Amino acid sequence: MEVEVKLRLPDSDAHQKVLALFSPYHKKTHHQRNTFFDGVAGELSSCRAVLRLRFHENSENVKCMVCLKAKAIIIDGVSRVEEDEEELDPKIGYECVSDPRKLMEVDSRVLKRAKEEFHVGEEGFTGLGGFKNVRNVFEWSGVELEVDETMYDFGTCYEIECESLEPEKVKAMIETFLKDNGIEYSYSEVSKFATFRAGKLPYNLGYT
Repeated sequence: MEVEVKLRLPDSDAHQKVLALFSPYHKKTHHQRNTFFDGVAGELSSCRAVLRLRFHENSENVKCMVCLKAKAIIIDGVSRVEEDEEELDPKIGYECVSDPRKLMEVDSRVLKRAKEEFHVGEEGFTGLGGFKNVRNVFEWSGVELEVDETMYDFGTCYEIECESLEPEKVKAMIETFLKDNGIEYSYSEVSKFATFRAGKLPYNLGYT
């Protein structure tokens, strides 16, 4: 179970201000390309699950992770989702993006789970598309913060995320920091994938 605090920033100005304030704590930047898959007959989505290939395209040394996510819930800016992840040869990953049917042939624990637990049929997987994300990672006050700029075909979202076993404590820390620096924010209500599938940016008047 992955537990994350997710706070949404209203616009690029707020995002840039957050990056500037956290700049002394900057650890690394990830350039991510995310592609999602379902069974041809909707076997995963019917069980509130999705398969993702994520490529970290920072340099010539590309990294690929295959991830199975299920039963995501977001309440008051805290996300809980069942997650299983494994590294995959990026060459194989790109081949699967081009031809999702190849996912059925790849030797992978996560892909085996996706096929067997969700009863993906002989027709295999189908691609759903995806989006790019720039993730700046910061080590701040004993936690690892991720500040995301997520670029969809229909617009861009900005979020602060932090994985933690004490989400309410961490959420309060981040909220205090944002309020003290006059930065508006709201609780994220849907995942990046849900936003992608909706085809429109989330609308929220609850900025604080």
